[in-house]
Amino acid sequence: MPSSTKPLVIAITGLNAIDSPGPGVAVIRAIREGIPGPVRIIGLAYESLEPGIYMDGICDKTYQISYPAAGSNVLFQAIKKIHEQEQLDLIIPNFDAELYNFITIAPQLKALGIHTFLPSYEMFDARDKLNLYAFGQKHGLLVPKDRVIYQAADLQQLGDEFGYPLVVKGKYYEAVVAYTLEQAQKAFYKISAKWGLPIIVQQFINGTEVNIAALGDGEGNATSIIPMRKMYITDKGKAWAGITLDDEALIELARKFITVTKWRGGFEVEIMKTVNDELYIMEINPRFPAWIYLTAGAGQNQPAALVKMAMGEPVAPYTDFDAGKLFIRYSWDLVVDVSRFQQFSAFGNLSNT
Repeated sequence: MPSSTKPLVIAITGLNAIDSPGPGVAVIRAIREGIPGPVRIIGLAYESLEPGIYMDGICDKTYQISYPAAGSNVLFQAIKKIHEQEQLDLIIPNFDAELYNFITIAPQLKALGIHTFLPSYEMFDARDKLNLYAFGQKHGLLVPKDRVIYQAADLQQLGDEFGYPLVVKGKYYEAVVAYTLEQAQKAFYKISAKWGLPIIVQQFINGTEVNIAALGDGEGNATSIIPMRKMYITDKGKAWAGITLDDEALIELARKFITVTKWRGGFEVEIMKTVNDELYIMEINPRFPAWIYLTAGAGQNQPAALVKMAMGEPVAPYTDFDAGKLFIRYSWDLVVDVSRFQQFSAFGNLSNT
């Protein structure tokens, strides 16, 4: 870790604190609370209207970067240029779609003195939506049946096979529960237009939605595991309120995933718990969830722990957390002068200090 006089400079993505929020703002809040000594936060934004750019006490300075589709070399050149100005110590990416590029350039970043704490390609691919069912079969984990399709014509056969409702999912984000063939077709075209092909069609599992936020050390050990039950869900399927659970079965499921993958970094497991207490894994997201600040409130500050681990500081596994801690997300109208928006839009950077 840097000395107490030199701030720890951390670059963080995912500043879109909207109705389908990125994890960035929550990660930053947790780090500012959990890291002793000075911390300088550098935001990395894709669009000029991401709220985290302008919020007080979040980013010290923000730079605009290109979308992941531009490729890993474009990303590295952008980070290298920012590093020349900011002397970055660590980068924490928070979007699924950008992780492949960051994993690719991690050795180059390390050569510049920039730390990361990311899964390997193998870890990343194992939990991919396209591979999740096979992963579950291999390791004795319950995962709903699914099929990968490239054309809407395949939906009729899958409707006959899985029955309705069924779930139509994008390869990165978004899922729609379809109750008829027509709804499934509409979801196919909407999601593929936004996120591209293929589309995943998944068997619908009825139950209670539970999420798990966890942190692995890269050696097969769990540093932190906190389950949360969704109490309010938006029309996009995002948790708007939730409560921490003391459930050993959920904790053991996450621990097993970390053991078999030797996962390095944060991740989220989306679970459907049936009336028979079966735990179906719906998705495994390879980064912190948007509700990650709840882990800090419950006594296991996962983002702060990741920072320490990434910087080479030993972190003992957490053993206890507060069950019954509730989070409620809310909207807040942030009013800023248009000149700040113009500055960021025109020059691609904005200082808040």
